[in-house]
Amino acid sequence: MRAPVIAALLSLLAACGGAPVQQMSDARQAVRAAQAAGAGEYAPEQLAQAQRLIEEAQDGLRRHDYRSAESAAVEARRTALQALEVSRSARAAPPPDRT
Repeated sequence: MRAPVIAALLSLLAACGGAPVQQMSDARQAVRAAQAAGAGEYAPEQLAQAQRLIEEAQDGLRRHDYRSAESAAVEARRTALQALEVSRSARAAPPPDRT
């Protein structure tokens, strides 16, 4: 009788998951890529928001609130990728005509 209960508890604990290591790494890489593409110039608000979200995720990690840390890290990556796309588009656009 105890074995099924213990097995159920172990599977429940495993489902809770641990720290969102991969999501944090993905978010940091996306921010670095955006920075390298010139997001500081072309998408500064989005870049700053992505950096704030990474800080929020790190706070979640410190509190062992892995669900909120993961959510913030995923959002940071999404925002950084938007900044990257804006930067790439801006750099690829022809310069304005100054005639």
